[in-house]
Amino acid sequence: MKQYLKRYAQNFDYPLFFTVLLLSIFGLVMIYSSSIMVAIVQKEQAADYFYRKQLVNLAVASLAFVAAAFFPYKHYANKNIMLLLTIVLIVLFTWVKVAGNGAEDVGSQSWIHVPGFGNFQPSEYAKLFIILYFAAAFYRKSQKYTFEKLQPTEIFYPIFLWILVVAGVAFETDLGAVIILCGIAVSVVAASGIPFKTFWKFFGVLGAFGVAILGMLWLFKGELLKGNRKGRIESYFNPFDYEDGVGHQVVNSYYAIGGGGLEGRGLGQSIQKLGYLPEPQTDFIMAIVMEELGIWGVLIVLGGLGFIVYKGFSIALRTKDPLARMIAAGIASWIGWQSFINLGGATGLIPLTGVTLPFISYGGTSIILLSLAMGILVNVSMFEKVERSKSQT
Repeated sequence: MKQYLKRYAQNFDYPLFFTVLLLSIFGLVMIYSSSIMVAIVQKEQAADYFYRKQLVNLAVASLAFVAAAFFPYKHYANKNIMLLLTIVLIVLFTWVKVAGNGAEDVGSQSWIHVPGFGNFQPSEYAKLFIILYFAAAFYRKSQKYTFEKLQPTEIFYPIFLWILVVAGVAFETDLGAVIILCGIAVSVVAASGIPFKTFWKFFGVLGAFGVAILGMLWLFKGELLKGNRKGRIESYFNPFDYEDGVGHQVVNSYYAIGGGGLEGRGLGQSIQKLGYLPEPQTDFIMAIVMEELGIWGVLIVLGGLGFIVYKGFSIALRTKDPLARMIAAGIASWIGWQSFINLGGATGLIPLTGVTLPFISYGGTSIILLSLAMGILVNVSMFEKVERSKSQT
């Protein structure tokens, strides 16, 4: 055990760890700064209400990180572990459908209340699950066949399960998570080493099923354009026409970004957080960062998130283990897509979908699952370094 810990300490990915730590601490500071008015006026609580709750979330997230960092990633290919993770997924999705809650303005039903924990968002778990499940499924197939002989019909179950997960998230009307799940699936399969022709066959089958499921949702349930979601899409083209309605958030995000300029107003000096920008501690926290800290705050966030994405893909490119490669690529893709969707929505680059900014936004489910993913990535990085050092001796 002592020898294992010594080797672990020598190969621990300290740059990745300290980047995650820096972003989490920076996010904690910005959550306190951005949420004071919401805590006092809307929640009728002390000014540090969200700050204290996020501290608890970070404590739990730290435990999740440590547990994942010490748990050998190769065990995720074990059938019993994947069965357990699948059962958890089924329970969560059934629970959210039966007793879920969410934002009424878009018909959302994305959260479940867990006694003793608070609200939990199953779609966040689904992102990590798809990474691990696809990586394990393709890894096991690679042990039996060469990918040149692999046909789409031989991996029907991963396709089918992915479609069920995407359909379940789409029923919650969490379209941001749907996009992220698609990006994750593409990245993991692309990293598997599957030939280009087989890759396109695979996603041809997957895409056909996906379009059919989404078409059924649109036609029979009307979930995709329910409530104010249609207005959000329309307001994307000119949010100022909808400033008093569904364009309110984006317009005030523009005011925050423009008001900060290059240097920012100063930490704690945001105007838009004083009741103008709804929920500034979650989806639009980057607008407050820009308003208060200007270009320097932006560089901290984008630099940190960009480094994590870079590390994930660089680990995937270096390792010779296909399981490690797929897991690392999937996690890097998750961080990259979620950051792009959040920042794109806050700046009006893409329609607003409502996802958190990794490690910065307030949210227990998000920070815990992301920390769990970072622990897995650190473990993959450590084993990659060990294998590389062995090959050089």
